[in-house]
Amino acid sequence: MNIGLVCGTFHKKEVEEMIQYAQDEATKNELHIIEIIWVPGSMEAPLATARLLEKDEIFGVACLGIIEKGETSHGLAMGQAVIKSLIDLQLGYDKPIGLGIIGPGAEPHHIQPRLEPHARNAISAIKSMI
Repeated sequence: MNIGLVCGTFHKKEVEEMIQYAQDEATKNELHIIEIIWVPGSMEAPLATARLLEKDEIFGVACLGIIEKGETSHGLAMGQAVIKSLIDLQLGYDKPIGLGIIGPGAEPHHIQPRLEPHARNAISAIKSMI
């Protein structure tokens, strides 16, 4: 089964690490990542995800990224909007989306320990829902 990844570039170094965990988990689950789309940040993830879900050969998409805690509630509002949009896409296309976005509200010390579990869980969620 083929899947895609949508990855935010805002924390590119950390997301590249997440991709490695996602690829390992995909292999373990007999899934093939055939396309990776880089987007500026989580706000752009729903559009890129929709474009992947439109493809017949794509059976699911994992979104990987990080929404840090800021000085205002902007990250929280954005995170809620992104997650709501991804849920709507999942239901509209009847294809699973694995959420591997750390946050919203992630502080620097939260990021590193969550890279692996968030990436792996996003792939596992797709596998269980296909």
